[in-house]
Amino acid sequence: MTSYKEHIDHFGTLTAQKMPVSQRVFKWMVLTSLIFVALFVTFVPWVQTAQGRGQVIALNPQDRVQNVTALVPGRIEEWFVQDGQRVEEGEAIVQLADNDPQLLDRLRAERMQITARIAAAESALETAKLDVTRDRALFDEGLGARREYELARIQVAEKEATLAEAMAELNRIDINLSRQSMQLVTAPRDGVIQRIRGGDKATLVSQGDVLATFAPIEAERVVELYIDGRDVSLIKPGFPVRLEFEGWPAIQFSGWPSVAQGIFDGQVRSIDLASSPNGLFRVLVVEHPDKPAWPKEPFVRLGATVRGWVLMEEVSVAFELWRQLNDFPLQPVTSNSPEAENGTNAP
Repeated sequence: MTSYKEHIDHFGTLTAQKMPVSQRVFKWMVLTSLIFVALFVTFVPWVQTAQGRGQVIALNPQDRVQNVTALVPGRIEEWFVQDGQRVEEGEAIVQLADNDPQLLDRLRAERMQITARIAAAESALETAKLDVTRDRALFDEGLGARREYELARIQVAEKEATLAEAMAELNRIDINLSRQSMQLVTAPRDGVIQRIRGGDKATLVSQGDVLATFAPIEAERVVELYIDGRDVSLIKPGFPVRLEFEGWPAIQFSGWPSVAQGIFDGQVRSIDLASSPNGLFRVLVVEHPDKPAWPKEPFVRLGATVRGWVLMEEVSVAFELWRQLNDFPLQPVTSNSPEAENGTNAP
């Protein structure tokens, strides 16, 4: 039985042919690449992340965008501000006027009248009390009738009721005058008038109508991220978060946080117990105390869009590819993982 080499030797032209250098180089490049990829996905670590989108908000509700409303009904008399104007606490925003221009004059006149009634009622009460004292002394000495003494006491009670009624009327007038003094609407704190929604002198407003939109400045900011319910159950307060702010140049590698540029650090503050109307769960993120501070205004404003990655367990690239292909959830963070020890799991 002849060997393969003896048969192939009959084909001299075939044996004289050699593989081109380019093909041999390509073969070794493919083989080296396969070995490199196998080693890469096996030994290179990958940080799993729970991704979400959200926006920058103010932590304190008083620091959020709020409406400036009319405290009393009336009409707009004069505006003291314009859109985008910065105001200080107590600075006038708009002057309202009552629909009845003579209302304040009538209230002041009515107050003077009630004040006079109170003075008369107090004087009458003092006289009635003197009559009671005198009738009591006469009754005790047997010089006066008991009926006169009792009538004097009834007069004192009637005078006290009259005085109390006048005092109540005075309080009502003072309340009305105080409400009319609220016709000057002022800024509740330092901030910016974002948008004026009122009109001119022909515009009538009711109590509670929105006159302008006001945004406080120097608010303590947090980020609210909306994360899928499949991953949110694995997130706990204190977990590190990487944030990419809208308009801030950044390069993000979610699996290798240390390689990313223009990304800022935060940590989970709280997780909502119930889902939001969009079906996702809200996660509040605050600045990391040991990391660089977030960009300030005007670079990152309230309401700016944010992308976030909550850093989870560290796995191999091969495991992460397998998880993604099978659509499996994230790995739960173990007690001996880096983020459980020092609050970060960046490689």
